[in-house]
Amino acid sequence: MNSRRNFIKKSALVGVGLAITPKLTFGMKQGNDKLNVALIGIGLRGTNHLENVLLRDDVLVTAICDIDPARIKIALDKISKTGQKKPKVFGKDDYDYRNLLELEGVDAVIIATPWLWHTRMAKDAMRAGKYTGLEVSAANTMEECWDLVNTHEETGTHMMILENVNYRRDVLAVLNMVKQNVFGELVHFRGGYQHDLRFVKLNDGKTAYGKGVEFGEKGISESVWRTQHSLLRNADVYPTHGLGPLAVMCDINRGNRFLSLTSNATKSVGLHDYIVKNGGENHPNAKLKFKQGDVITSTIETANGETIIITHDCNLPRPYSLGFRVQGSNGLWEKDGDRIYIEGQSKPHKWDSSKEWLEKYDHPLWKRYGEHALGAGHGGMDFFVINSFIESAKQNIAPPMDAYDAAAWSAITPLSELSIENNGEPQDFPDFTRGNWIKRKPYNWLKDTY
Repeated sequence: MNSRRNFIKKSALVGVGLAITPKLTFGMKQGNDKLNVALIGIGLRGTNHLENVLLRDDVLVTAICDIDPARIKIALDKISKTGQKKPKVFGKDDYDYRNLLELEGVDAVIIATPWLWHTRMAKDAMRAGKYTGLEVSAANTMEECWDLVNTHEETGTHMMILENVNYRRDVLAVLNMVKQNVFGELVHFRGGYQHDLRFVKLNDGKTAYGKGVEFGEKGISESVWRTQHSLLRNADVYPTHGLGPLAVMCDINRGNRFLSLTSNATKSVGLHDYIVKNGGENHPNAKLKFKQGDVITSTIETANGETIIITHDCNLPRPYSLGFRVQGSNGLWEKDGDRIYIEGQSKPHKWDSSKEWLEKYDHPLWKRYGEHALGAGHGGMDFFVINSFIESAKQNIAPPMDAYDAAAWSAITPLSELSIENNGEPQDFPDFTRGNWIKRKPYNWLKDTY
């Protein structure tokens, strides 16, 4: 923590964000101006963002919003300990965030609220001219996906989807290998959110096993709202952790695009079984019929001829894994097993351990600044995603993961739902760039300069 704080204090940040973003599209903030940031939603995820923002000397937290007074108190305590002035506080009702967005003393907002609020809050923020950082998933319906794109284009305000897995150390090392053609011509990818989420996290961040039996009004933390999606939707409701890194590797929206998707779902037994085991057969929730299949598999075809398999697996007992696989004409990497095979360099038909390969191709950002990311959350990748957002917002430039990416990656949810409803029928992907994917250039993710 101190290492990161000292690093940020001593650095004249023109940052990680600028290093992986395109040319300026608007004017810079001048001189020693500080970026005024507001946070809408300061639950566990929002608080993590707050902690990383508070480490910076070039940012002021000028407003916070949450309808839970307990979370407001936690946030104010953290802000007070840094010596910053008390921010303006909002949260008297569900729409008080709109009053926050009217403040002149807010340049950028970070939105980390329940999913159903993401798009409407992001639209309001862009319309208010606030540089917008939006947690995943960005949208729930196809209409919301288009809303993000249309609002960005109508207002000229930038929005960044805060997909932290794109900054994971092994993911960026493999991206480095992809860009250096180590795997040859790309052919196939796999990834997904494979994470036992039947339990809940408490306000202190500790895991409460068995508490996931209750949700809705009786729930704790995410179980207040997240479980309801499993009850009512048979869809991949959380696709971007697995898809985002792969979309960057195959240049989606920048020389390539998603064409179509097919999805299938297994039966649903995991949540019911968990409730019976932890709450008993007579618990009221044991009588509910959950709609979401325990394992949902979606296959995407791209314009350049690759296929991508995305999996959602959150309601059964299992260790955590994003299940990444990157495969090309010259070899492949698989995260599960941490193994890699490169033709002509690996022994024929024998896997190599990923360790030496990933060290050899360690991303320049992690090589130079990895020690400063320690303790930032999720293995350090939260440091890089927030730094990228802050630096992009300071310069008011297009972020590395923009409204078009947010729409394309989030569209997996409504498209998978339609495909499953129609027995795996293929669904066409909208072109959210309106044809501009043909001429949009990929971002340079490999620079290490500040």
